[in-house]
Amino acid sequence: MPTLLQINDLRVSFATDDGMVQAVTGVSLRLERGEVLGIVGESGCGKSATAMSIPRLLPLPTARIEGKILFDGRDLLRLPVPELRQLRGRRIGMIFQDPMTSLSPLHRVGEQIAEVVRLHETVTAAAARERALTWLAEVGIPDPAARSRAYPHELSGGMQQRVMIAMALILEPDLVIADEPTTALDVTIQAQVLELLRRLHRRDSGVLLITHDMGVVWEMCSRIAVMYAGEIVEEAPAEAFFQSPQHPYARALLDAMPSATTRGRPLHAIPGQVPSPLAWPAGCRFRDRCPYAFARCTEHPPLLPCGEGRTARCWLCGGERIQ
Repeated sequence: MPTLLQINDLRVSFATDDGMVQAVTGVSLRLERGEVLGIVGESGCGKSATAMSIPRLLPLPTARIEGKILFDGRDLLRLPVPELRQLRGRRIGMIFQDPMTSLSPLHRVGEQIAEVVRLHETVTAAAARERALTWLAEVGIPDPAARSRAYPHELSGGMQQRVMIAMALILEPDLVIADEPTTALDVTIQAQVLELLRRLHRRDSGVLLITHDMGVVWEMCSRIAVMYAGEIVEEAPAEAFFQSPQHPYARALLDAMPSATTRGRPLHAIPGQVPSPLAWPAGCRFRDRCPYAFARCTEHPPLLPCGEGRTARCWLCGGERIQ
């Protein structure tokens, strides 16, 4: 499959009262057509900042984005705003993490979904409304006609999330950026939403899936990128990742997952917390929390090859001591 999205050396920083915050430092990713790439990691690791950089939705001039983001060969960071607006919604769909702050409180949800269609296609208002109702049903909202007339505050958090998903998927875009798309959804609706995303990627669309739910990652993703402290620390095919994670942080994330074999036992917790982006530590950024740290970890490791199609940012990436 041809490459749909290529991110090269992405750097994202924010101006704050305490100085420049380096939220993302040197991230490079590739997404092929028909592929689902999962990005995982703790809160504060730069996942959402990376995702929001792609359609250039970070606030300006507070945010500074550097590097290259190639979408179908076009650099989105250098694209004129009018051309970028034609891509947003039509070819790049975004499922935001917090629907309550992403939906307009002044407009009914059906109008907001229909507006996406009318902005990018020449259709009548009635046709746009009909497609909005169809997609409300697709994402599992009961009585779509009645719910379409509701304002966002009249819906539950889960229903608001489903409205956001309908808005992102209604034009069946080439690229879907899904930032925690199944948050606040019960398992039945979650399965329905994941099936919609599967349907898209079967049509050669690419999906960039950001989530904390390793079960969703296992079910949906063909490749996984693990972020920690603003950078990629491991990238691998999904099956290889779950069988043998190579970075100690990736191993710790998997160890923290509940399972049938850990029933009745305390869950594993990663000691400490993600370091402050105001001053990333020298050397390996996971060093202070890592049980395998040794003298060379005072040097900052690059992404090193550690098997076919996989890399890890660890001097022990061969896995000799990660058992």
